[in-house]
Amino acid sequence: MNILLITLDQFRGDALGAAGHPVVKTPNLDRLAREGLRLSRHYAQAAPCGPGRASLYTGLYQTTHRVVANGTPLDQRFDNIAKAARRAGYRPTLFGYTDQAIDPRLTDGPRDPRLKSYEEVLPGFDVGLHLPMGEPAPWLTWLRGKGHSIADNPHVALETEPARPAEHSMAAFVTDEMIAWLGRQGRPWFAHLSHLRPHPPYAAAGHFAELYDPGEMPAPISRGETSHPLHAGLLRSPAMAAPRDAAAMARLQAQYFGMISEVDFQLGRLWAALEARGDWNNTLIVVTADHGEQLGDHGLLGKGGFFESSYHILGLIRDPRPGAVSGAVLDRFSENIDLFPTICEAMGLEVPAQCDGLPLTPFLRGEAPPWWRDAAHWEWDWRSFYLRDGPHPWPWDRRLERQSLAVRRGPDDVYVHFADETALAFNLAVDPSWRTPLSDPARMLKVAQALLTWRARHADRTLTGMLVENGGIGRWPPMPPGWDASS
Repeated sequence: MNILLITLDQFRGDALGAAGHPVVKTPNLDRLAREGLRLSRHYAQAAPCGPGRASLYTGLYQTTHRVVANGTPLDQRFDNIAKAARRAGYRPTLFGYTDQAIDPRLTDGPRDPRLKSYEEVLPGFDVGLHLPMGEPAPWLTWLRGKGHSIADNPHVALETEPARPAEHSMAAFVTDEMIAWLGRQGRPWFAHLSHLRPHPPYAAAGHFAELYDPGEMPAPISRGETSHPLHAGLLRSPAMAAPRDAAAMARLQAQYFGMISEVDFQLGRLWAALEARGDWNNTLIVVTADHGEQLGDHGLLGKGGFFESSYHILGLIRDPRPGAVSGAVLDRFSENIDLFPTICEAMGLEVPAQCDGLPLTPFLRGEAPPWWRDAAHWEWDWRSFYLRDGPHPWPWDRRLERQSLAVRRGPDDVYVHFADETALAFNLAVDPSWRTPLSDPARMLKVAQALLTWRARHADRTLTGMLVENGGIGRWPPMPPGWDASS
């Protein structure tokens, strides 16, 4: 069986036709929902891109993998989805980017070129096309070959996509490259297609920029009362504050939805290529995002903070195996950390001991597992904003460790705990928009205890399930790839 893992960067969980969105059209993603399993309460575990992807690729909460910013190194000791695919006999191949910074202990020091950018490739992947947002040179060269005058600034190239035909977009280019690669495959394959869109800049390609009328955009969740200093600070941030002008906000929404429809169109081209090859019914397809997009909710844009819009993402799985569900919707809480274990089981591998996530395999068969989580969890750490301020003498200066939060989102309430000892709680049963505080002290204590229990149950378990006794008892952790026991 082939494995196709697709990430659509910054894709909100509600921006899907199959989810009932009142405006955006996504016929090709909707087809997956009709033929597979839609995860309606699916959440990323961290933001921005690097931390969110670290959880996706390793099956770990941020509290364990500790990738907290774009540029935080991913510890070499962790297993990941590409390494697992190699153990299963695949040659996992990347089209796009993974945004995982190298462990500095593997480099030759500050002059090592791999330390110049966090946009490195996750260890284990072959590269079909490496196209990071910061240096998309292959796409820019391709555009120039099409007769376009393109600046070397990648942001400008993306910002001007509305002025060029949609056939010349970054999403079209990546899709072309992957379809060409498919034509050369003669054995079961594993591919990771990592699309940038609908990530900003908010500028849809070609005619997709005109697809949606700004006058028909749904109103974002209003900001309400600013309930914490962090929210107040984000509202002052040029990068995260949404336009106060309603017309400007509507234009931005229209571009965001245009980008979604454009990348959906490119996926339709890929579906057609899979069908033409005879691979459609022999390929497990998993589609998700690294994090969400606030899109004006609570006065904010982008990703970060604690509100749900940054972390509620799309999740679709089409399993071609006999007995798999079709047109099913999972309304229990699922998380991106569940996808690594799910793909491991699909490849015939044991779920790695490190994983915090759980395989979704029973749900794909229409069964309910004996236990499942009753809440979703995510974290945000903003210490990277302080790292550039100057040295923080160790061990006495611990200000960096105070710049983080953890969230427990249950069916009826939310608890947000900050590392500076403050906290927020919202009553979702009364108001699902996260603007009504939870005022019952007993209930507040209960959700706070639940978050503490979650943290206690998800400490690193790589070696904790065995004892060095009588030759080793308990669970033996698998040897890392390339491990030499004699060294």
